[in-house]
Amino acid sequence: MKDILGDKVEKVVVSDRIVDFPCCLVTGEYGWTGNMERIMKAQALRDTSMGSYMSSKKTMEINPDNDTMEELRKRFEADKNDKAVKDVVLLLFETALLTSGFSLDDPNTFAGMIYRMLKLGLSIDEEETGADDVDMPPLEEDGAEESKMEEVD
Repeated sequence: MKDILGDKVEKVVVSDRIVDFPCCLVTGEYGWTGNMERIMKAQALRDTSMGSYMSSKKTMEINPDNDTMEELRKRFEADKNDKAVKDVVLLLFETALLTSGFSLDDPNTFAGMIYRMLKLGLSIDEEETGADDVDMPPLEEDGAEESKMEEVD
């Protein structure tokens, strides 16, 4: 998991504190919490160099007893280059960011992963798109006439 997440986390450790969730993010004793990090990012006169040394080093704690983590471990042992495993690890990380109080760097990427997982859960093929289901009006092909904007000029 550390290899997949790279510099996003300082380390990944097995935890005995987590009961319900598959993972969580914690910060060091003197690092900023998720709430403090959001407050400092929102400051109008903040110094950009301050964020680099005070931004928290996040540690991802995983729950080995969780069914999701057990299945993830089995799939990783079967194929270390499985794209689905990497997607799930990134989704777990970003979900843990949200539940731990941090803000997402790119919410659109997170939303895209959620939509992909929904399609996978509903057994929708990637080739199937909703564009065919929607009745689109036909395109006007009056290329010889001037547009409305050109008439005004």
